[in-house]
Amino acid sequence: MPRQFLCPVFGSSLWLALILQSLISSAVTYRRPVSGGKRQSFLERTLILLDVNTRSPVKVLNDNFLSFQLDPSIIKDGWLDFLSSKRLVTLARGLSPAYLRFGGKRTDFLQFHNLKNLAKFRGPGPDYYLKNYEDDIVRSDFALDKQKGCKLASHPDMMLELQREKAAQMQQVLLKEQLSNIYSDVTLTARSLDKLYNFADCAGLHLIFGLNALHRNPDNSWNTSSALSLLKYSAGKKYNISWELGNEPNSYRTMAARSVNSSRLAQDYSLLRTLLQSVRFYSRANLYGPNIGRPHKNAIMLLDGFMKNGGSVVDAVTWQHYYIDRRVTKVEDFLKTRLLDTLSEQITKVLKIVQTRAPEKRVWLGGVGPAWAGGTNNLSDTFAAGFLWLNTLGIAAAHGIDVVLRHSFFDYGYNHLVDQHFNPLPDYWLSLLFKRLVGPRVLAVHVAGLQRKPRPGQVIRDKLRIYAHCTSFHKSVQLNGEPLRMVDNETFPELKPRTLRAGRTIAMPPVSIGFYVIKNINAYACRR
Repeated sequence: MPRQFLCPVFGSSLWLALILQSLISSAVTYRRPVSGGKRQSFLERTLILLDVNTRSPVKVLNDNFLSFQLDPSIIKDGWLDFLSSKRLVTLARGLSPAYLRFGGKRTDFLQFHNLKNLAKFRGPGPDYYLKNYEDDIVRSDFALDKQKGCKLASHPDMMLELQREKAAQMQQVLLKEQLSNIYSDVTLTARSLDKLYNFADCAGLHLIFGLNALHRNPDNSWNTSSALSLLKYSAGKKYNISWELGNEPNSYRTMAARSVNSSRLAQDYSLLRTLLQSVRFYSRANLYGPNIGRPHKNAIMLLDGFMKNGGSVVDAVTWQHYYIDRRVTKVEDFLKTRLLDTLSEQITKVLKIVQTRAPEKRVWLGGVGPAWAGGTNNLSDTFAAGFLWLNTLGIAAAHGIDVVLRHSFFDYGYNHLVDQHFNPLPDYWLSLLFKRLVGPRVLAVHVAGLQRKPRPGQVIRDKLRIYAHCTSFHKSVQLNGEPLRMVDNETFPELKPRTLRAGRTIAMPPVSIGFYVIKNINAYACRR
């Protein structure tokens, strides 16, 4: 059968129209103010020639390339108890296959206790919470225990409303902790781990669990007691889990007034590898790390030393990136070309170290989000953030980053894919389209030529970003321009194709994103 290739395209300031003329050519038009009495509807065109190499892919990505994470704060604000929701599981399943990373800022304050009682560790609260809300959770736990296979629940509206009130109060506490870099401990019970794994398993996700690296002995060596208890419990349940150790170790001095140098960090990972081998069920489990923060000077030095001193024990090298801090208040800041280009620069830094120290290792973007510290309301959770997200996927794929983990799927803050009413946000729909349309084979594409009038060509090159992949072998839906909403808790909307005849024009409004499938190309790179 003829294969296709896919070009995700977005423009940030021009009025764009894409005319599909042939395999490698397109015409772009934009609207500008005109003088001299000409009609305002006058259109001028700039022809852009695209050169797409269809002979062979430049990169081949992991099938789980687009993945996501949950922060351990989901235990603290109570949302972990609702991961059995049919709607949440359905939404997560829509993005499978994928990894689910359980990790984030509170990874290194997480303690595992092999106990079943949740209420003991939830802390004090208003009487109506303890009387109604806690009792409802216990009853739902018992009901779930009686089910076989995937344990799914439909929670009463009143129960969800009480939870949202509680989460709103806790969100202020969590945000204060993050801004002050003073964190309280988080207790993970056996019941909580069961619920977390049930969510991942039901949704077809592979769980990656981040262990606490700041649980230390007096000599600053890693204390394995809590980790070993968790490993033994998980092995007894036959939970298929991969593992990490710590989160952003370059930030430990500010977070916990202690530091871990590169040689110590490499020793800790070697110790964890030995620990996994001692638990028979996990003797061949995957291990990822060191999950450094944004690769500035200190983080880069830590990564280089880690790889030099034995970091090759990891199966993939992980690091994190956030574009902006939470002080950004304007939508225009999300569209700056210079901001979009920062990711490419940081990927280059990380790849240089890995290719020097361990060239055979895969590299993962182990945590990425539009904004730091939970994001910004009405910005990082809106369509504006989609430019950063699609830019991340396109650039990471072109550089050969094996997996990108989005922070986060669901929880507090404004960086997530699903809100606290279990409604998909714009970045969720972008992720779903990417999963359904975009295959793992990355094709080289560049602007081969363009008419430079009436605006300089470099402006067009900067504002128009084009990425090309072979389409997915398993799914063939296309964006139809209709509003995307869940039909019910278990049903996605129908995504009908909109097919254009040859020579027809697609008009892209300013600040827009488009996915285009060019059919019947029969590209050699895309054949099975």
